[in-house]
Amino acid sequence: MSLFSERSAGICLPLSALRSHEDWGVGEFGDLPRFARWMRSAGLSWLALLPLNECALGQDSPYSTLSAFALDPLYLSLAEVEDFRADEDLGTSEWEALRALRSSPRVEMDGVRRIKAACLRRAHHRFRALSADSPRRLDFEAFRAENAAWLPDYALFRAIKEVLHPEWWLSWPAELRGRQPRALEEVRGKLGEEVAFFEYLQWQAYRQMQRAHAVARAEGVRLLGDLPFVVAVDSADAWSRQDEFSVETTMGAPPDTYAEAGQDWGLPSYRWAALRASDFAWLRQRARFAAKLYDGARIDHVVGYYRSYLIPRDGTPPHFDPADEGEQKELGEAILRALGGEGIELVAEDLGTVPPFVRESLAALQVPGYRVLRWEKDGSVYRDPRGWPARSIATTGTHDTETLAAWWDALSEEERRAFRAIPSLPGGWDPSAPFGEPVHESILEMLYQSGSNLLLLPIQDLFGLRERINTPGTVSRDNWSFRLPWTIDEMERDPYVQKVAAASAERARRSGRIR
Repeated sequence: MSLFSERSAGICLPLSALRSHEDWGVGEFGDLPRFARWMRSAGLSWLALLPLNECALGQDSPYSTLSAFALDPLYLSLAEVEDFRADEDLGTSEWEALRALRSSPRVEMDGVRRIKAACLRRAHHRFRALSADSPRRLDFEAFRAENAAWLPDYALFRAIKEVLHPEWWLSWPAELRGRQPRALEEVRGKLGEEVAFFEYLQWQAYRQMQRAHAVARAEGVRLLGDLPFVVAVDSADAWSRQDEFSVETTMGAPPDTYAEAGQDWGLPSYRWAALRASDFAWLRQRARFAAKLYDGARIDHVVGYYRSYLIPRDGTPPHFDPADEGEQKELGEAILRALGGEGIELVAEDLGTVPPFVRESLAALQVPGYRVLRWEKDGSVYRDPRGWPARSIATTGTHDTETLAAWWDALSEEERRAFRAIPSLPGGWDPSAPFGEPVHESILEMLYQSGSNLLLLPIQDLFGLRERINTPGTVSRDNWSFRLPWTIDEMERDPYVQKVAAASAERARRSGRIR
């Protein structure tokens, strides 16, 4: 099923937010099939996941990635790791830590990483004892061969940071920082077992995710992946592909009403000339790998592929690259054609300050963008969702916005009256009312009836929850640590969740989003 071949509905969430009785304090690859079965009961057929790439060390944001290809071992389901032995690998103190992680209202990333890493090292030790011709060792070697374009550099990068130089790679000794062949050969020999461990983790992660994807599809649920715009400075890609990434300039956003001085994201900038010379081989590779795991991909910060806002470290003025609009359009379209030619359907995150020519270009390329209800306005007048284009994604918010409930309760009386004037919004309630069932149900009904063929609701807004996923511009342990209040098993029994699921399925039927 194509993203836009028919009307459909889905939800967006970070995988980490899922709960199960067997999890280790965080949602896991193994939770996806069971959650897909619950989704179908609610008439939902698309699951949009936040990035699953491994986070840069010391970071929790899935948009600050250590690798464009490596999956985060945080999401591994230990119960599906054949070399893991719970009765042998977990001592009394570790069982106590695991119980605390499972019951925590928030995801405790550091604690989960520590306990999983210790157990996975024990599992890897058993795996290395298998004979070289065993089926699992042969599958591991096949995985290494399939991923030879990125896996060796990634695993070596992780091994160096784990054993020799935990600081960011720009502070490494010159011969490693500059990737001198003799130094790389020497350190690879010295760290052979550590390199193999990180390759093993990726083998486990890819195989688990591929199995989860296959079962979700069999349940009638398609997965929409999320491709972060660029990797972190302290990443395997920025280190191994220094000809294509610059750390002398960082990327950000120009001044706007939300940030008068602009924003510096501290991310490396692309060397577009080098990428173009390779026919965008690295970007094409990303799309090919996404196609192995997902049915579609969200292109994060799509405007950045047309023009990047660069902040030089030498203090010279920030500027766009390319500077000319014609060159920007040509670059962006060349990149999107390259990505779209690798077997995966694309949608564009076209929010924020996006020039009109970019949206015109996306429309010409038939790459759909988003319609976020709260931002769809002409001056003070809200646009009626019934008029939104079919090739678009309707939604109430993003992972960076406050929830629908919090947004509504913060609106002024004047703004609520303007919202209440949307022609397709069901009536029967007072616009001065605080967020509750009448407001919630009316807004959802309106969005299900919108012109957009794809509806993607943040999971909090489906349930009317108030906890947000991230507050941009802040560093807080509450960011990226949201967990659902129910396990998947509880979702199948809880009266409120069952009521929401039944209402969602009925809305999907009425709006033609379920067959």
